[in-house]
Amino acid sequence: MNQSSISEFILLGFSLREDKRIYLFTFFLLVYILTLVANMLIIILVYSNNHLHNPMYLLLSNFSFLEICYTAVTVPKMLSDLIGRSGSISIAGCITQYHFFSLCAATEHFLLVTMAYDRYVAICHPLHYGGIMTNKFCAQLISSCWSISALSLTIPAVSVAKLYFCGPNTIDHFFCEFNPLLKLSCTDTYIAQFIFNCLSWIIILGCLICIAISYTKIISTIIKIPSSHGKRKAFSTCTSHLTVVGIFYGTVIFIYLRPTVNVPFHQNKVVSVFYIVVTPMLNPIIYSFKNELLRKAASNLIDQIIIKHGRKF
Repeated sequence: MNQSSISEFILLGFSLREDKRIYLFTFFLLVYILTLVANMLIIILVYSNNHLHNPMYLLLSNFSFLEICYTAVTVPKMLSDLIGRSGSISIAGCITQYHFFSLCAATEHFLLVTMAYDRYVAICHPLHYGGIMTNKFCAQLISSCWSISALSLTIPAVSVAKLYFCGPNTIDHFFCEFNPLLKLSCTDTYIAQFIFNCLSWIIILGCLICIAISYTKIISTIIKIPSSHGKRKAFSTCTSHLTVVGIFYGTVIFIYLRPTVNVPFHQNKVVSVFYIVVTPMLNPIIYSFKNELLRKAASNLIDQIIIKHGRKF
């Protein structure tokens, strides 16, 4: 990374009085703890229950792992700044945070596409599902999601690392995002902005189109099912994923498909809080609430813990 005349950035975060910052800190801390517990619970349930050792739940457990990484990149720093006063972060730390946040965000897009493909095979080709969606193939798909994300972000990562910063050094956000970094750069950012815009459109719209195609074929197949019970059962396996897709893409499209360095970033803070803090907490709740096997696995795990501790006493 090129040397800059400034050594750190100041994240302005939330412009609130001290008492309100404490309330906000308490709320975000509780949400963050709940996010970690809920997503870790899904991972434990999937890997401890043999009935859940299939592609659908392996994808779900990896999605939960991704949500933990997603929040870990931004939320701890945000919590620290809420109770601190400086909000400072080094240039290297800021760019590193941007890289890992972008990696998790891009991987989430590809993983949602993979989960849509899993539902497509299960509903449209049920007789061939076991032969197509094996656990080995599922693991390969998950690895591909991370690998493609890392490779696709190589060029913007290099372009951001080469930016020169000479001041000012204040970022009107609670984490290091691409557009605020460009706004503070003293070098020409046209190429970096162009590359980022192209990747945003390709990844976001490309993945959304793939999901739309999958669900168009899924809905077409469900409509042809003769019994109403069969239709409800088939569609119930997709409702959780559709809900998560709707929430995630609704917020992401609002922010990233209209990127420009002239946009006032404080307008995006509320939306950013929703998809960075709130959504990762809602996702495991949505999947658990709609999934009977997960609810039974959680109930069995709780019963085992109660019995185990009851014997000790």
